[in-house]
Amino acid sequence: MANLRAPYSARRLALGVFGLLLAALLLFPRQSQGLFQYLDGPVGQVVRIPLEIVASVDEGLAGIWHHYIALQDVQTVNDRLRQDMEWLRGQNSQLREAAAATERLTSLLQFKAQALPMMMAAQVIGRDATNWYRSVILNKGDSDGIKPDMGVITPAGVVGRVVKTTGGTSVVLLMTDSNNAIAGLIQRTRDEGIVEGTHQGYAKLKYIPLLSNVREGDRVVTSGLVGGFPRGLAIGTITRIDKEEGALFQTAELTPEVDVSRLEEVLIIQAPYGTSGEAGGGVDFAGKSRP
Repeated sequence: MANLRAPYSARRLALGVFGLLLAALLLFPRQSQGLFQYLDGPVGQVVRIPLEIVASVDEGLAGIWHHYIALQDVQTVNDRLRQDMEWLRGQNSQLREAAAATERLTSLLQFKAQALPMMMAAQVIGRDATNWYRSVILNKGDSDGIKPDMGVITPAGVVGRVVKTTGGTSVVLLMTDSNNAIAGLIQRTRDEGIVEGTHQGYAKLKYIPLLSNVREGDRVVTSGLVGGFPRGLAIGTITRIDKEEGALFQTAELTPEVDVSRLEEVLIIQAPYGTSGEAGGGVDFAGKSRP
């Protein structure tokens, strides 16, 4: 009886060849597939099918890897574009702010040139952080010739008056502060009174004569009789009239012409003047036609 058992060395050789084929199959599936396509016989038939499966899986993994690399590149480009967009947004914001400041300063210079040569432009650099006073701090002071009681305005109208100065700054008490008082004039009726601030941030015109026919919608301007303001500067519009029985005067609530909560640049009146004409006719100090 022939000995069917292979010698020990032959089995080792067969296992070695099988190991090499398996390693080639796993490490180089596509190359191995091309090689085994030319093989014939039982080995080629047995190895071809799993080799094709492994090659297919390898191609799939390679495709996924290439897609991953491509996505990494897209992510890098997106991050760079996002940074560029944020930088452009910042530049756009700065340009808008510069354009708005230029427009405001141009308006101030035109207003100063046409009506009030004895004024100085100043910037608001601070606000009162307490609830005791409504005031702002300007970047002009004693060294610039600014003194207490000087009036402060914008092209829209009255802001307040200077109450304290240092070398390089000054404190302006706003017209909406209850401690402030400005001589006012009802433009239509020519009745005079005193404008004071209220605790609610508005203003009121006091001491209006009882016989005055003042009504809602009337405009109030500076009378120019006392204080640091010339005649005719806009103060506010009357929104309500209080006339109590037995009282000696009427009182009216005003909505200020200037939004004092958004001040950025103002003009300080260094020397009031009285030669611009009578209030109530022609063109007011803001360049608007008066009713």
